Amino acid sequence: MNQHHVSKAQESAASFPVEKIRAMFPAIRQAGDFIFMDNAAGAQIPQSVLDAVTSHLVRHNVQRGGRYGRSVAVDQSVAEARESVALLINAYSPSEICFGMNATSFIRLVSLGIGQMLSQRDEIVVTDMDHDANIATWLALEQAGARFKWWRMREDGNLHVDDLKPLMSDRTRLVACTVTAHSIGSIVDVASVAKIAHAAGAEAFLDCVHYGPHGLIDVQAWDCDYLVCSGYKNFSPHMGFLWGRFETLKRLPTFREDFIPDEPPYKVEAGTFIYENVSGMDAAVRYLESVGRNFLAENNRSRRENIVAGMSAIRDYELMLAREMMKVLKDCGATIYGVADEARIHERVPTFCFNIGTLSPQRIVEEMAAMQIGIRDGHMYAPRLMKRLNLSMDSGAIRASLVHYNTVEEVHRFGEALRAIIAMLS
Repeated sequence: MNQHHVSKAQESAASFPVEKIRAMFPAIRQAGDFIFMDNAAGAQIPQSVLDAVTSHLVRHNVQRGGRYGRSVAVDQSVAEARESVALLINAYSPSEICFGMNATSFIRLVSLGIGQMLSQRDEIVVTDMDHDANIATWLALEQAGARFKWWRMREDGNLHVDDLKPLMSDRTRLVACTVTAHSIGSIVDVASVAKIAHAAGAEAFLDCVHYGPHGLIDVQAWDCDYLVCSGYKNFSPHMGFLWGRFETLKRLPTFREDFIPDEPPYKVEAGTFIYENVSGMDAAVRYLESVGRNFLAENNRSRRENIVAGMSAIRDYELMLAREMMKVLKDCGATIYGVADEARIHERVPTFCFNIGTLSPQRIVEEMAAMQIGIRDGHMYAPRLMKRLNLSMDSGAIRASLVHYNTVEEVHRFGEALRAIIAMLS
């Protein structure tokens, strides 16, 4: 970034209305001294999202597809949520947005479909930095004749597209990778991933679950073919969605009952999903728009422009949090896994995976919990990454994950607590 952009980002971070935002989250208001630093495992929801869920359950908790008013209202709320999520990720059409249980089930659904279409293109590229949901689902296609190439993380804590190019051939069917590592917070250059995949005649499948709350999603700019996301990290209740290009989803073999139209999104949405949580996801997108309205001089901007402004402001603010967190961890002598160089801070989100010498991650996290700070320890559902980092599955590492309702004061309190725990356990 040049100096002008740096100063603009710092200005944006300084003006970020974090106290106003925290007041919108009932869990934060009620938490007292407790600090939410396990956001990578699920974020809190604003009051407006809770209201949307409650409203659905009270006003029209019925099955869609009926002729009476309450049922028609469900159809309308699902359609509105599709439109909102399409705007959130810059989809070409709301009909490309498919709702369901979670990202993992959608990865499995797509992998099963692709497993039926392998033919001569039978190679799938997976990474050793991803959540196992975006690895094991593809490896399960070995029975269908799939072969696998491993795109491996470098020692600097990120995937490099120069390492992807030699893995591609006329046999490559798909590249499956994360947008941001849920464990160590590294951001991948996914636009380049899609470009390299397409040059080889292959497709790009992106796991966007962890990136969702941290930055702007743009499937058109990234030029990917599939993308999955989960609401529960994006300030919504538990649900997931799949995006795919309309024609790509239309070609994908899926299970559907005979009465279901053979086109997206219907052919992807087997059974009844959680309508009230989809209403919550709609409200979560509108919440992010409201954040954006704080940073735009004019009030007549489009919904997408508000989302862009909101996510840009969130990104600038979180970079400031990330710098503070990195400084605190280094002062405590932590080994930070992933991007640990402040000069490369733009390659990460404020999700930090670390250890303190030979001290037990479990013990540190338990002591943190006693001090009213919620963080996590373990293998982070990434066994291959743990192996790569020479960490055991039993103990793993510690993860502290921040989002835009966290504050610098909380980071400093975390640091004070960590120093006290290190002194006690050493």
